[in-house]
Amino acid sequence: MQLKGKVHKFGDDINTDEIIPARYLNTSDPGELAKHAMEDADPDFVKKLKPGDFVVGGKNFGCGSSREHAPVALKAAGVAAVIAGSFARIFYRNAFNMGLAILESKAAAAALKTGAEIGVDLDTGEITDLASGKKFASQPIPPFMQELLADGGLMAHITKSLEAKRA
Repeated sequence: MQLKGKVHKFGDDINTDEIIPARYLNTSDPGELAKHAMEDADPDFVKKLKPGDFVVGGKNFGCGSSREHAPVALKAAGVAAVIAGSFARIFYRNAFNMGLAILESKAAAAALKTGAEIGVDLDTGEITDLASGKKFASQPIPPFMQELLADGGLMAHITKSLEAKRA
């Protein structure tokens, strides 16, 4: 799957409270959460974000508390994927469970700047800075995980599988 959009760059150790502040956890409505995505890290993030754009972070993206609201907020806001040097393991799992693509690439995380237009190939894991042509490698997303993303997350994937068995 090919994706294309602009980079919104953040630093190291972006925690789940910065992705979606705890004061908004009284709702699980994706649309409401989307309005507040990254609000404490960049108050204007949602205004600048266009559907299909990317969040790029440094090391340990998604650290902190184990809340599914964080990847839900990013996905509902229109983020196509998160690229980071590394991810907190619980965020990594929650992202796929919620249907948000994530790619780990230290080189891309270090080199890409806010506003850069990039292309991402989820099949190969290749990230390309479209202005310079520079390519960065990340681990390709395994086929099963791509199925989760295509179906909209783990619960939607399970539902689809169960419906297929009943048919």
